[in-house]
Amino acid sequence: MADVRDAAKVVEGALDAAIALHRTVRERDLSPVVRAAETMCAAFAAGRKVLTFGNGGSAADAQHLAAELVGRFERTRAAFAAVALTTDTSVLTSVANDEGFSHVFARQIEGLGDPGDVAVAISTSGESANVLEGLRVATLRGMRTIALTGRGGGPVGAAAEIHVNVPDDSAARVQEVHRTLIHAICRIVEGASA
Repeated sequence: MADVRDAAKVVEGALDAAIALHRTVRERDLSPVVRAAETMCAAFAAGRKVLTFGNGGSAADAQHLAAELVGRFERTRAAFAAVALTTDTSVLTSVANDEGFSHVFARQIEGLGDPGDVAVAISTSGESANVLEGLRVATLRGMRTIALTGRGGGPVGAAAEIHVNVPDDSAARVQEVHRTLIHAICRIVEGASA
């Protein structure tokens, strides 16, 4: 078993790295985050919906975003229309089996997305082929597109109308900041509905 002092240093290191990356993002241009929130506000005001998606930890973040919007973030209010495209295992597995994993989000966007809806794509690498394909189909359908990425943003960031980038190579650190930014977006959206 690891020495408790060594384990504590691991925890301290993780917290220090998370704090440093939050500071880095705080000192950057935050207007893409504000634009993302405003885009969602406008969509909800017009009776539109948010479709959100990603892989692995980003799938969990997509589900977290949808839960905060449909349920509640900090106060009781009417539900917003939001769907995480990562949750229906029958759809995911049938599309992956029949058409390939790169189509699991695009196919759902084709079926559920309408002009004026918002696609929120989350990719810590900015390289996920299925996330990129989802954005491509969302754009073709006249949806607004937002990407939350890590590293340099990659093709996923380049494909989105609004790109929120967390410039770090560590998926764990990027996901921690993504979660904070998702909470900030939810607070803005919820505040606009008061």
